[in-house]
Parts: sequence; C-alpha cells; structure tokens
Amino acid sequence: MNGDVSNVQRADPLAAVVDVVRRVLADTALGAALHGSAVLGGLRPTSDVDVLVISSRSLIAAERRALVSGLLEVSGHRARRGPARPVELAVVVARDIRPWRFPPPLDFMYGEWLRDAYEAGEVPEPTPSPDLALLLTVAREHGRVLVGQPPRELLDPVPMSDVRASLGLQIPGLMEGLESDTRNVLLTLARAWRTQATGEIVPKDVAAAWAAERLRGEGRRLIQLAGAMYRGEVEEPPDEAAWRPHLAAARALAEQLVGKIEAAAPDERSTA
Repeated sequence: MNGDVSNVQRADPLAAVVDVVRRVLADTALGAALHGSAVLGGLRPTSDVDVLVISSRSLIAAERRALVSGLLEVSGHRARRGPARPVELAVVVARDIRPWRFPPPLDFMYGEWLRDAYEAGEVPEPTPSPDLALLLTVAREHGRVLVGQPPRELLDPVPMSDVRASLGLQIPGLMEGLESDTRNVLLTLARAWRTQATGEIVPKDVAAAWAAERLRGEGRRLIQLAGAMYRGEVEEPPDEAAWRPHLAAARALAEQLVGKIEAAAPDERSTA
C-alpha cells in the first residue's frame, strides 16, 4: 500500500494529497477543491498546490496529527518520500462559513513555512483568518473539485468589501515575515495592491508585472526580480541569506506597497 501511494506521489503530487484527505477525513470532508495558482493561470515553478477542504465538523486531535503526518510525507523539497511540490491545505467547517460572516475561522492549516514547527510536534489549531475571504472567493469561483461536492454548492459568495478588508488585515503578518520569506511577501503585497485597486484577483507574477508598471527605481527592479523568480526565469536563492543585501530595499518596497494598498482602499465615508 505505501509503495503504491509513493509511486502515485512521484507521478502526481496532487493525487497524494487527495489520498491523505480521503484516508484521514473520510466522510467528514463534504468537499475538497484545488484553488490558488493552479486555477488562476496555472502553476508556476515555485507555486504551492493549494487545497481547500470543507468539513462537516471541527477536526479532532487525532485527525489533526494524521493530516500533518501525511502531508509531511508528500509536501515540499523536504518531503519524506522525496522532493515534491509544496502543499498548502486549509480546512474550514461548513457551519463557520455558511451563512457567511467576517472574519471567518480557519479550522486547520498546513503550509511548508510551518514545517519545522510541525516536525517538532506542533499541531494546527482553529484560528481566526481574515485571509480566508480571498481564498474562499477563488475556490468558489474557480476551484476544481477533488473530493465530494463542488465549492459553489458549499460556499456562499464573499462580498468584495470583505475581500478588500482582509487585504489590510493581513499586512502586519506579512511584514513580520518579510525577512524570512522576502519574495513571497513582496508578491503577496503586490497582489493585494492589484486587488484593492481593481477588484481583480490574479496570479502573483501577473500582479508583480502590473505593479512594476507603476513603480520606479529600485522598487521596480525588486518586484520584477521577485516575479521572475516566481516564474522560474531567475534561479531562486537557496535560503533567506541571499536576500539580505537587498533587505533594506525590500523593506522600503514593502512599505511603499502597503501605502499603495491603503491608498487604494475605498473610502468608507463615500459608500456609507
């Protein structure tokens, strides 16, 4: 059994993720859908495989541990069965998101940026997550069914006002991670600016190109570099140390992007 799954994982990482979801959650998963870059223009070389699971109830401790264990096997360059594309798997409980209210709670999250904590024994617990407004919008509008019911049948539409509000609420966490995840933070801020300004949700490299047209100097060069790394056109530095010579400029760019996001936010007084 393990050998068969390992072979599937090497041939199709997404199939391995679906296998983990089916094994651990069984009938608890009302639906699971592929979302993110895979459905917004296609996976880039550094893209995560983004999967959303809608559950009939909150996960119990044993299920949380089993999900983490299964995903550590098949996710990222440190996958226990050999290098694979990184996985980001989010679980939401149906009653927490329907009817819709903001901000919604996230029941479980697996992401490679948390691998060290998972390997040390930490298990994801429920937490408020404004970021879900954007994630659920993409999943509902573009998600590809992997298990169970389609996301359109399980998710209410998210008001664009809540999507826009979530963009501002994610800024503190992004800025905290700037030094350790520079490329991704800059690209996420560029996408937030694009969404805030236009109401469109686009892939990160598309947002980077859009931002580059509106930036000048070192900021323009850095966002173009981040976009090129995301597309695999420029080799990604092996660790955060490679960004350190650019960190002051990256922080200045991040602060500039935050200003752009805030300036593009609708004036609540004008819509009252």
